[in-house]
Amino acid sequence: MKRTIKLGLGAALALSVSATAVLAENVKIAFIDPLSGPFATTGTNGLAEFQFAAEELVNKKGGVLGGTNFEVIGLDNKMDGKESLINLQVAIDQGVHYIVQGNSSGIAHALTEAVNKHNRRNPDSQVLFLNYSAVDPALTNEKCNFWHFRFDANADIKMDALTDVIVKNDAINKVYLIGQDYSFGKAVAAAAERDLGAKKNTVEIVGNELHPIGKVKDFTPYARKIVASGADAVITGNWGSDMVGLGKAIIEAGFKGPIYTYYAASNGITRTFGEAGAGTINLVGEGSINPSASPEVDEYIAAFEAKYPDHDIAQPRIVNVIRMLAMAIDEAGTAKLPFPSSQTVPPSSFVHPTFLTDQLLPVSSVSKLYIVDFSIKCIDINWLPSLARFRKLSIFRAIGIRGKSNFRKSSYRPRYSGLCNNA
Repeated sequence: MKRTIKLGLGAALALSVSATAVLAENVKIAFIDPLSGPFATTGTNGLAEFQFAAEELVNKKGGVLGGTNFEVIGLDNKMDGKESLINLQVAIDQGVHYIVQGNSSGIAHALTEAVNKHNRRNPDSQVLFLNYSAVDPALTNEKCNFWHFRFDANADIKMDALTDVIVKNDAINKVYLIGQDYSFGKAVAAAAERDLGAKKNTVEIVGNELHPIGKVKDFTPYARKIVASGADAVITGNWGSDMVGLGKAIIEAGFKGPIYTYYAASNGITRTFGEAGAGTINLVGEGSINPSASPEVDEYIAAFEAKYPDHDIAQPRIVNVIRMLAMAIDEAGTAKLPFPSSQTVPPSSFVHPTFLTDQLLPVSSVSKLYIVDFSIKCIDINWLPSLARFRKLSIFRAIGIRGKSNFRKSSYRPRYSGLCNNA
């Protein structure tokens, strides 16, 4: 399939009006995610990670443009699309040109459409949407636009890694799919059906169910259906309180097979499962903090935990969002938008941030009792051209939550996550 790769975030910044402008005010970044309600834990943790990264990795190092600080503003979208659009307008009214969001691909769809529309109508107050965790593949395919940048591997990439592990397990012949009823949950189920069918057509999908997001108080009925189905394994993309509720219910119902997840090791979830999750809960993620990639990572985690003892480093790509944005602003010489379309971006604008040495941080830092045993799959990918040329994106195949860390590199077909895939 022919792929058209659009200019990356650094390209956009490099095309700014002035290469010498110095901002008197802080560079404001609006964080639009849930700070109340059932997913408040996930949202408040993400806000803490963004604010810490901005302070430690930018402000304490002299800021951008010779002294301008980053300021992360938390806006509570209550996990609601309409509320998110109100937040977006509030941010724009406050002079914000950068927004970050990651919890709910449905909300990401609403924001990317609104940002695109706003930028067409308001060329003098354009906005960039930095998506750190909403992984519906459509966001960089049929719904892709120039003003949206994703910093996480999409649902298809992660499912490809998970299913590689599943099909090699001869004990798995029946699989139950269950997820949240919105675009991401549907994307996970579709990817699982496609990949299992293509890789091992003898695997039978004995259940494919979606439940209301954030509204189920007791997952016991769902767990009983899973056990009754005779499934050997479960796949879910659930996150936040829905991951905790579903996982605990399945284990308590007596299910003995593996549960393959996307988000079972964030915001204290691993600690919540405890010993009951060992050997049962598996996940796919990008990198490791237990063990960490370097002493630098250990120092960063320790400093974060000292400042935020009730939070985890749960979404390591937040580090990349902040550092890569700062690098792009400095390279462009300005944080101001819009950008003249007549200019081109020189190859020299490509940069390669190395903070976590290509090893990002997926596993909850409070889960010191558990060492996740992964195998790395490497993607040869130009991810966010002209902002960062990533030669590898480490996607980990989960083996279990006990045992030594065993990193093994293997080939992986190229896929684009941050930018547009569509022809």
